[in-house]
Amino acid sequence: MNGAIVAGKRSFSASFVACLFLWLLPAVAEEVEANRQAPDRPNIVLILADDLGYGDVRCYNPDSQVVTPHMDRLAREGIRFTNAYAPAAVCHPSRYGLLTGRYPFRAEMNWRERSLIAEERMTIGSLLRKHEYITACIGKWHLGFDRGVEYDCSRPLAGGPIGRGFDHYFGIPASLDIPPYFYIRQDRCVAAPTRTIEDSVEPGLTSRVHGRFWRAGKSAPDFRHDDVLDRLTDEAVAFLRKHRRQSPDRPFLLYFSLTAPHTPWVPGERFRGRSPIGAYGDFLTHTDDAIGRVLTTLDELRLAAGEETLVIVTSDNGPLWFEPDIECHGHRATHVFRGLKGDIWEGGIRVPFIARWPGRIPARSTSDEVVGLVDCLAMFAAIVGEELPDDAGEDSVDILPALLGRKLDRPLREALLLQSNRGDRIAIRQGPWKLIPWLGGGGFLNPPAFVEPVEGGPLGQLYHLDDDPAERHNLYQKHPDVVERLSKLLEGSEQPGRNRR
Repeated sequence: MNGAIVAGKRSFSASFVACLFLWLLPAVAEEVEANRQAPDRPNIVLILADDLGYGDVRCYNPDSQVVTPHMDRLAREGIRFTNAYAPAAVCHPSRYGLLTGRYPFRAEMNWRERSLIAEERMTIGSLLRKHEYITACIGKWHLGFDRGVEYDCSRPLAGGPIGRGFDHYFGIPASLDIPPYFYIRQDRCVAAPTRTIEDSVEPGLTSRVHGRFWRAGKSAPDFRHDDVLDRLTDEAVAFLRKHRRQSPDRPFLLYFSLTAPHTPWVPGERFRGRSPIGAYGDFLTHTDDAIGRVLTTLDELRLAAGEETLVIVTSDNGPLWFEPDIECHGHRATHVFRGLKGDIWEGGIRVPFIARWPGRIPARSTSDEVVGLVDCLAMFAAIVGEELPDDAGEDSVDILPALLGRKLDRPLREALLLQSNRGDRIAIRQGPWKLIPWLGGGGFLNPPAFVEPVEGGPLGQLYHLDDDPAERHNLYQKHPDVVERLSKLLEGSEQPGRNRR
């Protein structure tokens, strides 16, 4: 009798456990599947600083006169690329290359006349939205609208972020020193630019375009240049909180396009006097704080510790920092590199590129792989498991293996094309070699942009960047074989309209 009771109890227990297992199995399977797929569709936060120099960031330049704890934290927790390049040495072509994965010299860059991105062209926004991402662009657009700069605030502003792959937009149409000055939400003006403001030039600086510089023009009645960086950061934080509250089951892309540290240098009151190099350093501190606010929000929302969020911080080109600034303040915004914004030399086009993806990217890692911001499209496509079609991301190469710190048998790129301020002036980097097929920097702020060759002298510039990162020793005449090889590769890469394997 007792044995039957015990057996019955065992039978009941076994049945109960079996039923419980069957009841829980779908939930367990769903959780396992979710965990398995989570790294394949991470949230992506892409922060693009404006005119941030390679040497401005302490983790790239230990001698930087500016403290950048939040960017340094990202580098400690992720990877720092030392050979990353903007698509161009100035703002709007770089943004075009970043969003489309296409070299900007392949398109006309008349942002004042039209939207630079064709409606049918894939962007990082439209790519990820196809994979059920909620996509947001917050900050500086600077890629034009269908009617150019004829902003009719009584109508939708077509051809902007909302029409180019983004579900949400808040920001300003161009740089913070280019009128008109007003905010746009989605595709509508928040308030029309109805008042006129005068030029702002701060006396006593090394350049007219330093300090509190902006151009005269129309402005919305309540628009204040000093408020813009915090206003945009508030919007970025609000998007993250709203997404977590309303759509936690869907991944998101936040493209946070900063207006800083581009002029005007308008650090908030609590950042003034924080740096030994004046307003520029204070504004860099404010810029780093804006990045830190986004990182803190990810922490608070529990989106930072696991594999669910990839964060990238980079810049659209080099800084606006002249030789007299270096002499005066002892701060090298371009680190050891030659040139500045606009130039084809490294100071104008090599940029910070820091990425964090916990559980996927090894902490405190570095990569010397040559990569470009044009590669973000192909990398994001690889993350979500899509093969790019032939008419998208023509110059974008999947750099995910380098991002994840994998050992590579060969370079991911055969070569990378680089653009100065002028769209018809293209250089090429392959391995340690860089060929500039003209003399001069090709910029607009650092003369001479172009130098006529002298009889018997070099026709262009060739540098071995491993040995000479400052580009002081022109090897053009010493290595004609390298010049010939890179010249042919450059010509071949320009002509067919694509450079992707």
